[in-house]
Amino acid sequence: MDLTLTAEQKLLRDTARELATKEILPRAAELDRAHQFPRALVNRLGELGLLGVMVPEAWGGAGMDAVSYALALEEISRACASTGVIMSVQNSLVCGPLVAHGTDAQRARWLPDLATGKKIGCFALSEPEAGSDAAAQRTTATKKGDGWVLNGTKNFITNAPAADVMLVAAMTSPGQGARGISVFLVPTNAPGVKIGKPDDKLGIRAAVSAQVFLADCALGADALLGAEGEGFKIAMKALDGGRIGIAAQAVGIARAAFEDAVRYAQERKTFGQPIADHQAIQFKLADMSTEIEAARLLLWRAAAKKDAGARYTREAAMAKLFASEVANRVAKEAVQVFGGYGYLADFPAERHFRDAKITEIYEGTSEIQRLVIASSLLKD
Repeated sequence: MDLTLTAEQKLLRDTARELATKEILPRAAELDRAHQFPRALVNRLGELGLLGVMVPEAWGGAGMDAVSYALALEEISRACASTGVIMSVQNSLVCGPLVAHGTDAQRARWLPDLATGKKIGCFALSEPEAGSDAAAQRTTATKKGDGWVLNGTKNFITNAPAADVMLVAAMTSPGQGARGISVFLVPTNAPGVKIGKPDDKLGIRAAVSAQVFLADCALGADALLGAEGEGFKIAMKALDGGRIGIAAQAVGIARAAFEDAVRYAQERKTFGQPIADHQAIQFKLADMSTEIEAARLLLWRAAAKKDAGARYTREAAMAKLFASEVANRVAKEAVQVFGGYGYLADFPAERHFRDAKITEIYEGTSEIQRLVIASSLLKD
């Protein structure tokens, strides 16, 4: 694997880094405290092509590759994990399936506005009784004339309170399990759609999420994304790409915690010297840096396999599993480096600690990632 970045990849990374440093980082703590969706920052992401990184230029996107996407998302997430996951959902879980499975009419309707941030999307798969068991969908889509009628409830849907369109997984052939699921494009202003109150979360508080309720939501035939019965495959493929996004987010969070810890260790003095001079702190920093580098390499490998057109399910699961657990270990150690100050909301360590946890849960828990990896290994 060639680890040399192209000029285009470096340019996108540096563009994202400049935006993150100058515009996002100064607002991150405020957005977290207020649980405020960062609309102005999302608009800036769209202006710079960061919401449609892999969307072809013909559909309004940047037309770049998955490695570029991983680089940019790490930079954004280093500044604000909430803004990072908004970017991840828009790219991986909304634009990705539309590019891969949409008709030209569907792409023309949605992609130009999604890729530029004029519209926000969300991915509605999880339900109260269908989290890790994604095939246990209770939301139904029933044929009526030439169209469909959807009924059901979705849980923990990131971006839902701010979204203009949802990709909704629903059972079109009850009793068929995964083979009976289809995916629909549902405008959030469609009759029968109700977005619940925003979730009150431990972390990523500015990335608003909510329950979604569908009550006799009538849609036309053109709402079906891909073929009927292929929804589970579409969703799993989207999650493979999404796991690259969450791995990048996790690396960004870990980097934020590490860099803040290094800076604090050089400033804070005990026993007449900076705590960075103490071997106990040095060992922590060494371990943190090593694990972040390893996580980033797994992330780049998964992204490179995606770019090569190869199957990357295992690699994406490995990257997501390891990066998310690294983010939590590094964030925990950062709090320890900060000591009592790490427990205060006045310092960034506690926000990184809170933000890191979700990376082990959404888009497939660490336990699910281990099942995915083991299943792939045992099939070889």
